[in-house]
Amino acid sequence: MAARQRRYWVMKSEPDVYSFEDLQNDPEGHEHWDGVRNYQARNFLCSQRVGDPVLFYHSNTDVPAVVGIAKVVREAYPDPTAFDPNDNHFDPRSNPDSPTWFMTDIAAVRPLERSLPLRELQQRPELDGLALIRKGNRLSVMEISKAHYDFIVSLARKKPPSPSSR
Repeated sequence: MAARQRRYWVMKSEPDVYSFEDLQNDPEGHEHWDGVRNYQARNFLCSQRVGDPVLFYHSNTDVPAVVGIAKVVREAYPDPTAFDPNDNHFDPRSNPDSPTWFMTDIAAVRPLERSLPLRELQQRPELDGLALIRKGNRLSVMEISKAHYDFIVSLARKKPPSPSSR
């Protein structure tokens, strides 16, 4: 049987809800990615495999940006917040015997050498087709190509463009 090719991901979180720093400082060394209530994002979670690289993106902030690298450390399993009527992510239609919603666990690998603001990413023709930079994209989990992943990681090692070149 052929080995599965590695897949690459972006996972978005609001830094005032859960930041990359929170992930880095997690006492267990990893955190579950719960509360996803979009079917496409859920399907992406269910496609993740242990070891898959993740770009961690801070959304809904003054300067949305890719800020770190994480990895998947546990594959999809039922999200218990869907069954808890006291949780903000409760789904009364979800059934523990046949779960609708899933989560994975991720661990921080390292922060990027510098944050990469969305505005800078949008100006890079090398990132054409990247779902993250598309207007109106609301998915909290999305697959990206290896080429886009590699380019973003390499871009973080370079000095930011000067204001006059924007």
